[in-house]
Amino acid sequence: MAEQKKKGIARFFELLPGDRVIWIVVILLAMISILSVFSSSSLLALETGSSRMSIVGTQMIVALVGILVIVAVCMVKNMKVFQWLSQWGFAVSFLMLVMLVAHIKLPFARAAQINGAWRILTVFGLQIHVYEVIKVLMVMYLAWAVDALRTDNFALLNHIVSKYEKMRWMDTEFWKKMIYIYLPVILTTVLMMDGGTSSALFFAAIMALIIFVGGVRVGEILILAAIVGLWFGTAIGVYKNSGKIMPFSGRVVTAIGRLDTDHDRNMEIILTAPRASKEFQTALDKERQQVGALLAIKDGGWFGKGAGRSNQRYIVAVIFGDYMYSFIIEEYGIIGGIIVMLLYLSLLARGALISKNCSDYYGKVCAGSLCLLITAQAFMHILINVHLAPQTGQTLPMISHGTSSYLVFSFAFGVILSISRIVQNRLKKEEENAAPLIVTTPAEPSGDSVKDGLEELEDLENE
Repeated sequence: MAEQKKKGIARFFELLPGDRVIWIVVILLAMISILSVFSSSSLLALETGSSRMSIVGTQMIVALVGILVIVAVCMVKNMKVFQWLSQWGFAVSFLMLVMLVAHIKLPFARAAQINGAWRILTVFGLQIHVYEVIKVLMVMYLAWAVDALRTDNFALLNHIVSKYEKMRWMDTEFWKKMIYIYLPVILTTVLMMDGGTSSALFFAAIMALIIFVGGVRVGEILILAAIVGLWFGTAIGVYKNSGKIMPFSGRVVTAIGRLDTDHDRNMEIILTAPRASKEFQTALDKERQQVGALLAIKDGGWFGKGAGRSNQRYIVAVIFGDYMYSFIIEEYGIIGGIIVMLLYLSLLARGALISKNCSDYYGKVCAGSLCLLITAQAFMHILINVHLAPQTGQTLPMISHGTSSYLVFSFAFGVILSISRIVQNRLKKEEENAAPLIVTTPAEPSGDSVKDGLEELEDLENE
């Protein structure tokens, strides 16, 4: 019976298109998400007047739709489809960010705040977490841009240069990089600062890493980093000296507040001051989220309290989102946390393997960069939860509660699996067409072959 069950599971994964290890990672992350959201959403249920069963039911539907999205995207057999979509990534990202910065309010689309920051677009009633969407779109866009740079396949720019003599100065590698790579990253990062400075800086770091993976020189990337850093430093300087906020840097005040916060002093007050004192309450309010996350990790120990036994889910307001990893450790222990980390590391390893075997340069950069994005965001989330990185809103991909973020990462997994499927099919064809190392010739079907051989041997002995 166990053997038949094993064969059934193996048969199930054989039917799935693309890399099986990545499929295992996706399915396990979906299962962890459903279990964790059900247990961690007590405060969310109270705030929305709903119930945990209703919330987990919605999450199950989102997970199922996510699987369908992955399968649908994975069925794409031509890399050029993704290349065509990728070249529009910056245009779509720029449009969504402009709508956020302008606080657009239209009958069918309007900008909205989350935790005091403008990060949400509501389109026909569907909430879109813009920053999560932009990360995936810009990764795919940069994969297209670095590939087009290698082949000089910038159709619009080449057309302009060939048609207008005065635009010849743009027909250089430097200006092509500036127009198609550096400027989009700089503009996107600056616009993102209006809704979250730390998120914008994290985004810029990931984009710089992807550009490096794409083959751009380190010196040029450092110049890009210096420009972004100069803007951030100028925004802080202007605010501190004049109290004014530069355009597109609305959240710089929050960033300064986090940098100026003396966490050690606050922790000392929490541990020593009387609980009824104003000093204690002020320090606790400043550190409530991170303290709750650390307590969850401490209480979880190696094996956790068990499913549904978390205490911090009633205290940490966004434990089902920004502090999901702490919640997982509280209920499933450090062992559970290690398993989650291994899943993301497995994804990164498989992404590197797919990228290595991909003959198409766009596919190589796209698959590797998407795996890098998902893994980097997961570990950024983990570092924030264990108090090793500044507090910022980073969800745990494919686990934290959410709809648009879950579906956009499902799309990213679909692209990765589609590219892995294309790679597998190419390797299979190459294996089938490869010539055998040893060529054998069949024996002649002559009945006299054995007799002739014996006669030759007898003649040799007589000699």
